Amino acid sequence: MNHPAFTVYRAEGIGRPLIFDSPHSGVRYPDDFDHAPPRAVVRLAEDTHVARLYGGAPAFGATLIEAMFPRAYIDANRNVDEIDIGLLEDAWPGPVSASRKTQQGIGLVWRVARGGAPMYARKLTTNELRQRIEQWYLPYHAAIAGELNRMHARFGAVWHINCHSMPSIGDANADNPGRARADFVLGDRDGTTCAPEFTRAVADTLSAMGYRVAVNDPYKGVEIVRRYGRPREARHSLQIEVNRALYMDESTLVQNAGYAVLEQNLRRLMAALAAFVDAKL
Repeated sequence: MNHPAFTVYRAEGIGRPLIFDSPHSGVRYPDDFDHAPPRAVVRLAEDTHVARLYGGAPAFGATLIEAMFPRAYIDANRNVDEIDIGLLEDAWPGPVSASRKTQQGIGLVWRVARGGAPMYARKLTTNELRQRIEQWYLPYHAAIAGELNRMHARFGAVWHINCHSMPSIGDANADNPGRARADFVLGDRDGTTCAPEFTRAVADTLSAMGYRVAVNDPYKGVEIVRRYGRPREARHSLQIEVNRALYMDESTLVQNAGYAVLEQNLRRLMAALAAFVDAKL
């Protein structure tokens, strides 16, 4: 299924109630994204290559949903009311929720690029922001909700992985600036967005491959898993962050020698999760 805001890759046949989404790997830069810093700087906000790394999902009966728009243009992993009012030239007519992310300038629409440079040389209008929400943010979330509901209705349960990448060292906006990261960080918002056995299955599979795995440190999961993870309803959502140094040069975004190894190991993870889901049905 193709849409300007997203692409859905489904398995042939019935498939499994296992869904992956990549909200931050989009590289389709809209014409009205008149950012001030060079494109190479703006792109540092992306989870570059993440959708491609999980591209084998349909071969395991799973679904992959890929956001096509860039994170810095509008961030699908924020609440729709996390609006940075300092970015707007006129008053926003709807609710606004101040958060640590908006204070840092990386709310629903980013006010600053990586490194702190202003993203724009001007203020945005409320109409521009509304269009971004309607044309990009809402369709992407509708795609996630639609796939989760479709599988839940068919199987009575659904398991969802929200796919991200992270800098190898915490940056200035991190909860732990300057600290080296694990190879993978799993986030289930302290056990509230999925059954503990799902988190444990992912952690154990990755650890068995020799990776260093952390849980809820420093990333607990943000809006997408919060919104869709309801384990009491058999709707399980887990965020996975992969260390960028494992697969690319973090400054140039070029794949490094470890990319093929990581891609193959993520296929092993997807095979293990397919078996996990089958055992639960």
